[in-house]
Amino acid sequence: MKSTIKSIAITAIASLIALSSHASGEKVPYTQAGFTVRQAEQQAPIHWVSIEQIKASLKDTPPMNVSFDIDDTVAATSGCFYYGQQKYSPNDHSYLKNQDFWDEINAGCDKYSIPKLSAKALIEMHQARGDQIFLITGRTAGKDDQVTPILAKALGIKNMQPVNFTGGQKSEYKQGKTAAIIKHKVQLHYGDSDDDILAAKEAGIRGIRVLRAANSTYIPHPQAGGYGEEVLINSSY
Repeated sequence: MKSTIKSIAITAIASLIALSSHASGEKVPYTQAGFTVRQAEQQAPIHWVSIEQIKASLKDTPPMNVSFDIDDTVAATSGCFYYGQQKYSPNDHSYLKNQDFWDEINAGCDKYSIPKLSAKALIEMHQARGDQIFLITGRTAGKDDQVTPILAKALGIKNMQPVNFTGGQKSEYKQGKTAAIIKHKVQLHYGDSDDDILAAKEAGIRGIRVLRAANSTYIPHPQAGGYGEEVLINSSY
């Protein structure tokens, strides 16, 4: 009896193996790139932070000076740059060295820029703490600074200070925004570009990366977290 049961069991297992082998069918080459579950679950070791976590980290810190980059950090401004490129140098980026472009853009184009919700929430959190907000941009100054009043209203910045235009400015530092960060005794700087994070490092302060919108014309996109900096979640919009 036992030998009969054992024989039946062996036959059943053999049948399952054969069925499994048959069910897999002939291997056909993939026609496009895919991914495995392991690849999908792999994540870069990035130090993600939320606005609430930033707030908590500043719990015992007195009111301080905080700075923000402008383009792709506090506002989606690609429309202005796309317009400027089409007008002044449609086939390259030489428009960025054309003073006529900066004069025109800084004189009011930002009324068409879209304030980022993440930036407004950050600014609201910092102002509730009593922090002073500064805007530091890599833009070149124009003849008429309408950037300051437009963004003060759009972002709800109290006691708005004039925007710091660092483009074309010479200083003793390696990074363009470092001098302004040090001048205003900033202790925390937010920005989407590598320049922002490197300037914060050069100034010896905390720098937090804000994500650039996927459709930004400012390409190539940087590697968020690439310098070991904190990266704000949900900050591309």
